[in-house]
Amino acid sequence: MKALNLAAILLLMAGPAVAQDFMRSFELPAHRALLAQRGDAELTQFETDGCSGGLSASWRFVADTFPSFQALYEAHPPWEYCCVTHDRAYHHAGGGLRAEDSYDARLSADETLRACVKQHGEDYAGEYAERYDMTAEQIRTAHSVTAEAMYAAVRFGGAPCSGLPWRWGFGYPGCSVLQALSPARE
Repeated sequence: MKALNLAAILLLMAGPAVAQDFMRSFELPAHRALLAQRGDAELTQFETDGCSGGLSASWRFVADTFPSFQALYEAHPPWEYCCVTHDRAYHHAGGGLRAEDSYDARLSADETLRACVKQHGEDYAGEYAERYDMTAEQIRTAHSVTAEAMYAAVRFGGAPCSGLPWRWGFGYPGCSVLQALSPARE
């Protein structure tokens, strides 16, 4: 356990580029497994839950339960369209033919989600500041913090072959990294 903690500390100290390289190496087997099973598999019809991980569902529950919340904050997260675009990219796994392309497409989709939520804050900072009795800078900060949290969540919980309903390539049947890693048996 001490070695694992030391490795995590060294990784954080080494900087984002080293951490990204580590994550890439760690995640590539899952992309290989996805591509291997995707071959003849049929892509399911696209469906979305809005912002995954319960974000949209929780927001709607609160909005339905408290009409005053819905009147002020609306019935769904205002940046939900960013999540739907993100879900579209995740559904078909970016269409890459190599694991490295699939990884890069997922990273790009996640970075696009983060940028979209931040941009929403920029675009509506004035309107929301007035509506919520806040400053435009507070609105931008709130959106930025939300965008970073969403980015961290999708990077952590969106890998292919995870078994989660919001995984990369969720439009294809589930896959297993363990099958891809185990030697072929004859």
